[in-house]
Amino acid sequence: MNNYNETATIIADSKNMVFFGGAGVSTESGIPDFRGSAGLYNDNKVYRYRPEEILHYRFLQTHPEEFYSYYKENMIHCEAEPNAAHIVLAQLEAGRKLNAVITQNIDGLHQKAGSKNVIELHGSVYRNYCTKCGKNYGIEKITGSKDIPICDSCRGLIRPDVVLYGEALNDGNLYRAEKVIESADVLIVGGTSLTVFPAAGLISCFKGKHLIIINSTPTQYDCFAEIIIREPIAKVFENIKEGLGI
Repeated sequence: MNNYNETATIIADSKNMVFFGGAGVSTESGIPDFRGSAGLYNDNKVYRYRPEEILHYRFLQTHPEEFYSYYKENMIHCEAEPNAAHIVLAQLEAGRKLNAVITQNIDGLHQKAGSKNVIELHGSVYRNYCTKCGKNYGIEKITGSKDIPICDSCRGLIRPDVVLYGEALNDGNLYRAEKVIESADVLIVGGTSLTVFPAAGLISCFKGKHLIIINSTPTQYDCFAEIIIREPIAKVFENIKEGLGI
């Protein structure tokens, strides 16, 4: 049973809904996740180091050229377009049905679809800054650099404003996420296995009435969910939007 109609009814009746999403939200836009069968951890390409080593903040400091070679090839997807999940969520926010999107993704697709209140737990590839003087740069500085992007002002190393392995999440973003989840009456969790902490632990902040989980594989929070849907998330939103009259 797909529960499309029941999900659409809950969304329609919601007064304060929040969406919490992971890599699975963007896989249908052509962006690979990490742990899936076609994810970066299972990539057949041969690299000298494992992805979690390359994407560690110390590796950026010690091997910046190799870091950026991998980063530009695997983490930047400017050509990707929002799928039905991103688009319907933006429409729900515009219709005052959705209060916030909390995402573990760094691809900017929620904003590209039109969402305004997006809490990016892991940062964004579209924001970059000099590690020496703090000057901000857009993504063009990264994609346009032949090897290592260097600051125009001080010649310092430019790095992406994303949370790398070994780094803590931004406290301000975590606090914002906690507060919007605490106040939500409906929480939709999609495209995440809820195994990466502390982000996954945010679900325990939910005190509302309806928890809906949309994910292809089971999660440790399934036992608390009112509705569980095991289908691709873009397909799910494409179907429930009809019940919402979008």
